[in-house]
Amino acid sequence: MNTSFPAIALGTWSWGSGAVGGDRVFGNHLTEDDLKPVVERAMDKGLNLWDTAPVYGQGTSETILGNLLAPYDRQSYFLSTKFTPGLAGSEDNAMELMLDASLKRLHADYVDVYWIHNPQDVEKWTPQLIGLVKSGKVRSVGVSNHNLAQIKRATEILAAGGVELSAIQNHFSLLYRSSEDAGIVNYCTRNGLDFYAYMVLEQGALTGKYGPDNPLPAGSDRAATYNKSLPKLAKLNAGLTKIGEAHGGASIAEVATAWALAKQTKPLIGVTKPAHVDSQARVAALQLSGEEVAQMEQLAAETGVDTKGGWERPMV
Repeated sequence: MNTSFPAIALGTWSWGSGAVGGDRVFGNHLTEDDLKPVVERAMDKGLNLWDTAPVYGQGTSETILGNLLAPYDRQSYFLSTKFTPGLAGSEDNAMELMLDASLKRLHADYVDVYWIHNPQDVEKWTPQLIGLVKSGKVRSVGVSNHNLAQIKRATEILAAGGVELSAIQNHFSLLYRSSEDAGIVNYCTRNGLDFYAYMVLEQGALTGKYGPDNPLPAGSDRAATYNKSLPKLAKLNAGLTKIGEAHGGASIAEVATAWALAKQTKPLIGVTKPAHVDSQARVAALQLSGEEVAQMEQLAAETGVDTKGGWERPMV
């Protein structure tokens, strides 16, 4: 487990535009000028682990992040980006070519964590991480959206080349605990792997900002996914509000993030406003009791809402 990283990672999926970008998925239309105060606030607060991917807006997320971090010393922040097999060409060094393009957009000569974004072909792609680590372009490696058997196989392949698997990144929230049910979270805890929990706030559905009278942005992918379920989340969000009130008025988003921390994971939270950064900076002080965690999970189960993404394969 990397103890030098902050407890919470910041995500940039909603930055940029284009295919799988912030405009289409989230209904956002954010510019570098809009996001500059977000980066400034995060760096000031010590939340300096940034997660992105070339598939987010077809490189526009990486470009914005790279431009906004360019004024800072490279040693003052951590970069996490990904290799997406579905975007790879047929070249023998397709992974390195994708990484080099990411590094150019990020204005960097190395990344701190490099992920295989999905398990399209574990046997083919995992070995290519080894050379990238040994080249110095990659400091540590992880796999995303992999099940436990695939994680164990990736570990074996990497170990044969003298490289350790450092981290797992899967969808994990109060509404989607498949990685816990499959034993992946426990496996990471026992083996010293960082488990990055993405979509902890379910693209805003678990923040209290949205409801039947204030739905997610029309025309966005997240609206199509979550708006129909917002009435079913009212009782859960009310319960999270009550727990937050018992912790000095913590917000629903802060309580949901604190739950992910209580599960011994590293929440990966998308941020688009300085206030989002301020909110996440407060989470470290929010210590939930075992009773509160159990209550939250019961309320979540009662919703009957399944938020498995269309790109995800069942973990169990």
